[in-house]
Amino acid sequence: MYDAKDIILFIVPLLFAVILHEVAHGWVAEKLGDPTARLLGRITLNPIPHIDLIGTIILPGLLLRIGSPFLFGWAKPVPVNFGNLRGGRRDMALVALSGPLTNFILAILSSIVFHLTLSPTDPWALFSRISVPLHLMASFSVQFNIVLMVINLLPILPLDGGRIVAGLAPLPVALAMQRLERYGMLIVLLLIASGMWGYIVRPFVHFFRQVLM
Repeated sequence: MYDAKDIILFIVPLLFAVILHEVAHGWVAEKLGDPTARLLGRITLNPIPHIDLIGTIILPGLLLRIGSPFLFGWAKPVPVNFGNLRGGRRDMALVALSGPLTNFILAILSSIVFHLTLSPTDPWALFSRISVPLHLMASFSVQFNIVLMVINLLPILPLDGGRIVAGLAPLPVALAMQRLERYGMLIVLLLIASGMWGYIVRPFVHFFRQVLM
């Protein structure tokens, strides 16, 4: 079980990770010709429009309730009308890439904060009272953003990695992937249930954690 202070240390970096991921999709889509996210008020840091009942509230709350060693979640996907993008499938790939790239940048920035606050001085000093929670939040932020980046880069539609591959692959391959998109989340669930998820995701997460932390 976690107390209120622990929950804040978890939730703040998680919200930043998932919200900025979605905002990046909408912002890049707007720059490439699709204003849908802007028109629907989704290019904002206000968390309310981005809240997904399951991914932002129920799942993280359940993980906190059971004392899970990790925390995971997602925000409501930003709507993108790919037909409005000027560059077609290429721009679709760029929009998809923007989310994981944002998480990578956040992980790097969080890593900098993590190392700058690594050795607090006197625990009663004002600097330490600020640096200790910052250090913990930065640590969680690095982990959340790495996990989100790696998972979203898996080449399975509707994940971002699937959009990137479908945007860059020859048209027959892209069409075949789109026909399989309806089964994408089922494939992800099967990977999780079979234990293969850990073998695929964990090495990449471990590598980036070692590099950044």
